[in-house]
Amino acid sequence: MGVKRNHQRVKFADLNMFTRQLYTLKKAGLPMLLSLQAIRDQTENLVFRDVIKNVAEKIEGGSSLSEALAMFPAVFNSIYVNMVRSGEVAGKLEHILERLATLGEHDEKIRLHIQSAMRYPLIVVVTLIMGFVFLILFVVPKFTNMFAKFDTALPLPTQMLLLIYNMIVHFWWMVLIVVGLLSFAFFKIVQTRQGRLMRDKALLRLPVFGSMLQKISLSRFCRITSTLLKSGVPILTILDLVKGTSGNTVIAEAIENIKNSVNDGKGMLAPMKASGLFPPVVTQMVSVGEETGKLDELLVHVADYYDSQVEYTINNLVSMIEPVLIIFLGSTVLFLALGIFMPMWSLMKLFK
Repeated sequence: MGVKRNHQRVKFADLNMFTRQLYTLKKAGLPMLLSLQAIRDQTENLVFRDVIKNVAEKIEGGSSLSEALAMFPAVFNSIYVNMVRSGEVAGKLEHILERLATLGEHDEKIRLHIQSAMRYPLIVVVTLIMGFVFLILFVVPKFTNMFAKFDTALPLPTQMLLLIYNMIVHFWWMVLIVVGLLSFAFFKIVQTRQGRLMRDKALLRLPVFGSMLQKISLSRFCRITSTLLKSGVPILTILDLVKGTSGNTVIAEAIENIKNSVNDGKGMLAPMKASGLFPPVVTQMVSVGEETGKLDELLVHVADYYDSQVEYTINNLVSMIEPVLIIFLGSTVLFLALGIFMPMWSLMKLFK
């Protein structure tokens, strides 16, 4: 039976709730099928409810939980499935579910924190754009009709406003075509390896946001690697898994180099230093972890270090980008003011 198609999708929060509930019911001693049925009955997301129903049917047909989850990769990614599989093999499924729930809730906390910090800048930018469009469409044309009655040259800012007005009103189809072609070209370019690499390098170089994205990705890499190591997953398998979930080609290449180094018996330290992505305090902790055989514990500390840096950046995000917002807002208001009031000054001089 396939998953029903509708406009809903399985959100990150839905998956976290499922994992936490499954862990709780498993800890309470309920059989897997009864646990899945109980979770399915109280799940509001219709798509996810159908997925849980199908998972239960697969298990009832003789599949293991990991095998059933693997049939729905759009909901349960490779890391999730491999951790569940390692828990089944080691007989520690309950502990694995707890770690998955903690890991998912941590990611969700970071995501919500970023969304909250970005709310104010987005409101400012969207409001400014709406005000700009309103002035262009409803205010500028009235001034233009008035200026057209007098034989006077319009200042450059006013001419630019009129050009924008004409593009929006008379040539909107051309604007849509150009935007569509540029978007198509961009998506075609980033489908290539070199294009993705250029895009991801540019993202990591963004002021404030680039550093934050890098720290979030590396924190996730360290925390997932530590969790999988504690779960008994081989290190090479772990590096393959986390490479695919890094979300950035530059970081994925660094992880691939780390994997090759580990495969050659040289450890993680040298490629981490060579990548330039990891600060000295992190590489030193990894070095100690490899020497003492406590890499999983040290990686947790590394992830905590990155998380503290990310939290500081998020807490100060508004103050960091406020100068850029002020410059953007001031420049836009100045441009509009000059475009509207400079012709009025010219008319006043003409009347005199």
